[in-house]
Amino acid sequence: MLIADDEEEIHQVTKLALANFMLDGRPIQFIDVYTGREAIGALVENPDTALVLMDVVMETENAGLDAVDAIRNKIGNKMVRIVLRTGQPGQAPEREVVMRYDINDYKEKTELTSKKLFTLVYTGLSLYRDIQATKKTHEGLERIADASSTILRRRLPERLAKGALQLLASILGVNQAAMPQRFGALMILNLEAQRPEILAGAGHFEELTGKPLNTASSTKAAERLRSIRESEVWVRGPRFIAARLAGPKNSQLGIYLEADQTIAPLDGHVLDVYCRNIALALQAAALNHELNKTQSDLIVMLGEAIEKRSKETGNHVRRVGEFSCLLAKLYGLQEEEADTLLIAAALHDAGKIAIPDAILNKPGKLSPEERVVMETHAEIGGQMFTGKEIPVLKSAMIIADQHHERWDGLGYPRKLKGEQIHIYGRITALADVFDALGSH
Repeated sequence: MLIADDEEEIHQVTKLALANFMLDGRPIQFIDVYTGREAIGALVENPDTALVLMDVVMETENAGLDAVDAIRNKIGNKMVRIVLRTGQPGQAPEREVVMRYDINDYKEKTELTSKKLFTLVYTGLSLYRDIQATKKTHEGLERIADASSTILRRRLPERLAKGALQLLASILGVNQAAMPQRFGALMILNLEAQRPEILAGAGHFEELTGKPLNTASSTKAAERLRSIRESEVWVRGPRFIAARLAGPKNSQLGIYLEADQTIAPLDGHVLDVYCRNIALALQAAALNHELNKTQSDLIVMLGEAIEKRSKETGNHVRRVGEFSCLLAKLYGLQEEEADTLLIAAALHDAGKIAIPDAILNKPGKLSPEERVVMETHAEIGGQMFTGKEIPVLKSAMIIADQHHERWDGLGYPRKLKGEQIHIYGRITALADVFDALGSH
């Protein structure tokens, strides 16, 4: 609380009257200033000040009003509660002045008995506390809205779950940058199962992903989650939150977070809405994952069927996909693109389906004429996937067409050079040659 008054006695009397004041178990920290200019500087240095008792007349007749104007309009602090005080009756600001400066109350010093001062301060600080709580709820919703679009695009359930846990920690004000990690979070699908597994972990629980919930390091989490199995409710303590919610396919979704710091209070409704949305997103991700897995299995089977026509056996297409995925991540492509390459790279030699067996499986060196025919497989492969709308097949078109181009422009079929070659083509070309040189 900031006391702005040019009379030292006012400071002393005010602090004496509020010496034993407590709100939510917390005492007041006082800031003393004696001019309007000092009041402005103090609010700049202490933007979390809750209440200001501002004298109207200090170094000038309107020093208090000028300071309020600067606080509200120049500094832009709309949260602090401001009460004007004056020792000169009749100098109360007119209605439009009160509205213009967003003044929350006006009192004459002579009417502020100890009892009235207590009521004034209690009301002002309580209102500031409630405004801050509303602001935090609003900020939490904004963070959810900002981050959800990124998190909910993650197609693998475990990735979505991990991102959701990290965002939950952020909403609750948990420091995630500290090393070692100061928090741990878990998400459990099928909490009702006899031995539920951890879908995703974050913080110091990250290594528990895919392990049983009753792992030694998560015993406390398991106990707290089991204690709320029969009711869909949040349980929270100063340093932990646990919840049981309806998950995908009528399963029970468990969410648990603990920290070595006090968790910021947040409206339970916001947490409830957030986690219900995550449950729905997990259900969509699970369905999408099943579809993608079916699609990828079919594509890899196609690549392997083509591979079996030649002597390049031993899961060459699978390895090229894995190498391409790893290189994509190291290069800095998004996870979704790397996952796409994992599947699409398996079709890099799809055009070989049109190459005659006599050339495709010739044991010796190809003649110049035969090499011309062999090199057509890249262009044929690209044409096979032209016009397809599925992202994986669009990527396969690029890869099949460009995986024999070279950085120096001496590749085929278009003799593309340097960055004219799509990054997918460059990555797959390296993976293809690397596996060919390293395999019998």
